[in-house]
Amino acid sequence: MTAIIWDPQVWAEREFDACELGDRRRNNRLKKLAVQIAARPDGSTPDQTETWADLKGAYRLLNAEEVSFQAIIEPHCRRARQSCGPGDVKLILNDTTEVAFTTHFQTSGLGPIGNGSGRGFFLHSGLMLDAATGRIEGMAGQQVFYRKPQGKKRGAKNTRRRDPNRETAVWGRLIDSIGTPPSGARWLHVCDRGADDYEVFLRAQRQGCGFVIRAAKLHRHVKTMAGRAVPLDKLLDELPSRGERDVAVKATLKQPARIARVALRFTPISMPLPKVITPWIREHEPDEPLGLWVVELREVSPPKGVQPIRWVLYTTEPANHQAAANRVIDYYEQRPTIEDYHKCYKTGCRVESRRYATAERLERVAGLLSLVAVRLLQMRTAARENPEQPAEEIAPKRWIHMLGVVRKIAPTRKMTIRDFVRQLAGLGGHLLRKGDGEPGWITLWRGYEKLQLLLRGARALTNKCG
Repeated sequence: MTAIIWDPQVWAEREFDACELGDRRRNNRLKKLAVQIAARPDGSTPDQTETWADLKGAYRLLNAEEVSFQAIIEPHCRRARQSCGPGDVKLILNDTTEVAFTTHFQTSGLGPIGNGSGRGFFLHSGLMLDAATGRIEGMAGQQVFYRKPQGKKRGAKNTRRRDPNRETAVWGRLIDSIGTPPSGARWLHVCDRGADDYEVFLRAQRQGCGFVIRAAKLHRHVKTMAGRAVPLDKLLDELPSRGERDVAVKATLKQPARIARVALRFTPISMPLPKVITPWIREHEPDEPLGLWVVELREVSPPKGVQPIRWVLYTTEPANHQAAANRVIDYYEQRPTIEDYHKCYKTGCRVESRRYATAERLERVAGLLSLVAVRLLQMRTAARENPEQPAEEIAPKRWIHMLGVVRKIAPTRKMTIRDFVRQLAGLGGHLLRKGDGEPGWITLWRGYEKLQLLLRGARALTNKCG
């Protein structure tokens, strides 16, 4: 288990002390900058550093060739991977997001994003969660990559799919970089339809990892246990319903949030080699077809005018009865946490508002902010893990005291960690009414920023001059 560290200075020491930046002084500068960013994550670099000396130091750090995205995040990722013990089951939520700097016309080195008219880079992440509790352990691995500009002439479709440098290959590269779980632990990569690729399946299995991956190609031919080759969608249509369950559907621009009643189907399959063989698959071709399970959710009676829910999930988990199939679905339902991470990264940390002259410098800032975003999500979930734990056992006492004074909480009242997190969100604008639910990361972040400013002001008043 990765413990949440609330104090920014202690957090920065743990996260960045082991970074290999070529000079110990760079580590110290990185830790100082991390503390300054943690106090005001949505500010610009001049806002965060405030003094000219610190600003120049930050610019020198971010301009150093030895400082890179991977060098900044690797100690954190390594610690998250090594935090697993025997019997632990961890989910690694994989996803890609665009990091856009389209209006930063003076920045060099950026690549095309979106439909090709935007500029920026892509960030592919593997966020590790505890399968039983949903606790965020940390980032297991991340990679920055750039889309190649498309020329007027493009190769044949099958040629592009064989290209080892194709954009979709990042799914497999990240799985390989994360590697094999410690002895006795289990890792399950949870991915959306972008990872529906035979090579991704094979890479995960070769690393000793399982997976839950949503199918994109329902026309793909698979084999039944009797050896019959059949398109996946036809096979699913032939299966009887094996029970029903409810699934929460998020609101979109076209439809409101709702609870969908879905039918459950599941079956074992074997997956033969694809028609298009990449060089990697040819080199690592298995002796026999991959044995997997398929779990499907299909909405029974969707309301008029809405898109019916249908999930088709490939998994290495044995889904041989209803409870096991439901567990696979529960794992996939954790996937929106990575979307929360992206929202926190872009809105809370405002990574896309950073202005630097080169893509390399932006990457370095993005690496630092990626760990700040993980910290925020961990803070948000702290109240859910052990809500009745006394706040003073994990939060700094001066934080608790200052929050109590500002929020007018009686000194005799002992706050639990749930009380502390809710009052912190209250400082950020959450009304704390019964019908408002638990606070989200935005109000929590605003409250955290205010509290840091109050603490800094209190320290300034008590410091002696001379």
